[in-house]
Amino acid sequence: QVQLQESGPGLVKPSQTLSLTCTVSGGSITTNSCYWTWIRQSPGKGLEWIGYIAYSGSTYYSPSLKSRTSISRDTSKNQFTLQLTSATPEDTARYYCARAFLGVDFIDYWGQGTQVTVSS
Repeated sequence: QVQLQESGPGLVKPSQTLSLTCTVSGGSITTNSCYWTWIRQSPGKGLEWIGYIAYSGSTYYSPSLKSRTSISRDTSKNQFTLQLTSATPEDTARYYCARAFLGVDFIDYWGQGTQVTVSS
């Protein structure tokens, strides 16, 4: 059973970098055909896909967030990290890490999510 757990600050000041880590247990982030994904949900809005880092280490980001987004990994810790620069109040959301398997759209495991508020 794969488990994912998000961690990071719950409050970020505007213009700072929002940084979250997802710790994975029960499976390796280098397992073939796995895409380790970040998704968020803002108040009153639907889910917004942010991007992923694949089992190979390659990354892909949402075009709308690409200029501010970086996803990296630490295979020794079985973790992957989201960094979103120049945060604004519009980045306030619940952030989820998830695993997609055999395709970037097929999410089979989710973390519980972590609330991040961008405010001074």
